[in-house]
Amino acid sequence: MNKQNYQRILEQTLQQLDASGQERMSAPTLLLHSCCAPCSSYVLEYLSNYFQITVFYYNPNIYPEEEYRMRVREQQEFIRRFPAKYPISFIEGAYDTERFYAIAKGMEQLPEGGERCFRCYELRLREAGLLAKSKNFDYFTTTLSISPLKNAQKLNEIGMSLSAELGVKYLQSDFKKKNGYKRSTELSKEYGMYRQDYCGCVYSHQERLALQNAKQEAATE
Repeated sequence: MNKQNYQRILEQTLQQLDASGQERMSAPTLLLHSCCAPCSSYVLEYLSNYFQITVFYYNPNIYPEEEYRMRVREQQEFIRRFPAKYPISFIEGAYDTERFYAIAKGMEQLPEGGERCFRCYELRLREAGLLAKSKNFDYFTTTLSISPLKNAQKLNEIGMSLSAELGVKYLQSDFKKKNGYKRSTELSKEYGMYRQDYCGCVYSHQERLALQNAKQEAATE
């Protein structure tokens, strides 16, 4: 697939929703897969003017469990405090870590950002797509593209493939654009949010620790 400007595609979709707004009794529904509260902050600020949003927290990749529980609480607290135009709902998915380890098998040593991550994208987006279909949401999407470390093209390719397979519209996006990532860091500070320093899985945690140790060793030489 040729590289797309997903922010422009999103803006066109939102313009179409605005234009057709007079014909609808209420805003369309969106199931938003969220990886964490800080990443969801700007996305919710941006999209809550256009959609009735349900945040779907499905992240079986997160390690350890205490970290997972902390991120769930942070997500719920941000939703509770955020003054959205339409009420934001929350659904927590299953913390089925074995599913993540099964898809990561054989790729444990790959660096972050490669094929293991792509399989993790697909695992979480598929679960979101299935839930969106079962509950008749108009759209589904993910906050993942707000991170500079996440591959927006791959996320959108997976999302559109699942959309065709499941029959649910995928909201194409690249939330890091238009200073989206910068705004998420501002909102994190404004709301005093816990902001993790690694993606979430045990492999990214190990990679971050190795990098920190290397920096410490270099500093003492």
